Amino acid sequence: MASASNASNPRLDSLTTWDSNWKGLRVLVTGIGLSGFSAADTLIELGARVVVVDGADSEENRGKADTLKIVGAADVRLGAGAMDGLSTVDGEQPELVVTSPGLRPTHPVLAAAADAGIPIWGDVELAWRVRIREGRPTAPWLAITGTNGKTTTVGMTESMLRAAGLRAIAAGNVGTPILDAIRDPQGWDAIAVELSSFQLHWTHTVSPLASVCLNIAEDHVDWHGSYDAYRSDKAKVYANTQVACIYNAEQAETERMVEDADVVEGCRAVGFTTGTPAISMVGIVEGLLVDRAFIEERRNAAAELASLDDLGDSAPRHLAADALAAAALVRAFGVEPVAVRDGLRNYAPGGHRIEPVAKLNDILWVNDSKATNPHAAAASLAAFGSVVWIAGGLSKGVTYDELVAANANRLRAVVLIGSDSSQLRAALARHASDVPVIEARQADTGEEGTPTGEAVMVQAVAAAAGAAQAGDTVLMAPASASMDQFRSYAHRGEAFIEAVRGYVEGQAQTTKEP
Repeated sequence: MASASNASNPRLDSLTTWDSNWKGLRVLVTGIGLSGFSAADTLIELGARVVVVDGADSEENRGKADTLKIVGAADVRLGAGAMDGLSTVDGEQPELVVTSPGLRPTHPVLAAAADAGIPIWGDVELAWRVRIREGRPTAPWLAITGTNGKTTTVGMTESMLRAAGLRAIAAGNVGTPILDAIRDPQGWDAIAVELSSFQLHWTHTVSPLASVCLNIAEDHVDWHGSYDAYRSDKAKVYANTQVACIYNAEQAETERMVEDADVVEGCRAVGFTTGTPAISMVGIVEGLLVDRAFIEERRNAAAELASLDDLGDSAPRHLAADALAAAALVRAFGVEPVAVRDGLRNYAPGGHRIEPVAKLNDILWVNDSKATNPHAAAASLAAFGSVVWIAGGLSKGVTYDELVAANANRLRAVVLIGSDSSQLRAALARHASDVPVIEARQADTGEEGTPTGEAVMVQAVAAAAGAAQAGDTVLMAPASASMDQFRSYAHRGEAFIEAVRGYVEGQAQTTKEP
């Protein structure tokens, strides 16, 4: 499997600031999506010779290609065959490949680069190397990864930093490409960086001020090749951390990651727990989020950071854990306790995360399309009593036995979506054989004769409505990726919301009829 090369390369080893000699460097950029476009744009500005390849010859990609050609000399190759192998740069082999994070290490382009001994970076690695400009480093990074909760935690971290009066931004996997944040002309006081396992795979010199792996569970096994490889890439978030490695005290695996990490001398290990914290931890005491890590008198006292009420009514346990992780990150940066509280009060969670959609006939409809793996779905299911569960999609190589076995007693029925949910169906047969399983009908089709995601979701909502009883929750927490039937988890969530609204409106019309 291709990996980020650590082999010494004098030319690349010298490229550690914006002002290093990037001029003429031959770089192949794979993908022209958000991160790929940002990487190519940056490299062109640095004076590198850039070739960009992408297999999709779409109108959007052609527009991006035209933009790159306007800002500098870029050779953009789109469409079939563009990514069949290692492209040359001005007739020569590239000196560096910068890859988009979603591209698997086994992809022909990356495999060919690895075979040729060409280093492969991601946009995060490139961003770290250009963060110093004219001798002035950009903001410190607070790095966040985990199987679940990354986007919530990075948003909370950003909100806390801003509550402290700092100019801060959430960047990376969360939406704003890290290179765009780095190049902001006003600069930042701090950057909360969400890092996926894909992005971490291609890093090896990043040195955050503080870092956290929120949790670890089986996910993206198809991309990484094994759970061990996935876990190893997640653990890279702790490499070279300067001040504090934050770990989940309720999951020993994350603590072992910290123990095994090669960090900057003097870096501390700080745990977070939803229970009572020990020394050098943050946790919860009598409904209060407290700090026993970043205060002088931590052996005998704790500092109040916030209240569970600041997270909203009946906040689930995993949300409190995310808040504690964010609090530990900003406390490592030096933020005062009052900003933790104010940041949590100001924080507005993103959509498609345990989002109530409607309530009708004492049945609650909840959208958690962001639950793209079993670990996330488990957190959703645990928040409710009797559930009609809408689930299924791309499994990403994970298994569902533990999820189903742990939640079988709360399942009223299961409605399966997804082009192939055979693994989830099999787990249900093994561990919840008495629970009715309904396959969403797929009679409605799109232009090419295949079921549209919207049509499948309408059928799923109708089936769930038929199975639900008063007091139940209909929960769409798929435990799977969405790309088999939808553009993204957001598209899937929007389809669910629209289908529920259509059902509720239909019921209202039926009620009005004489």
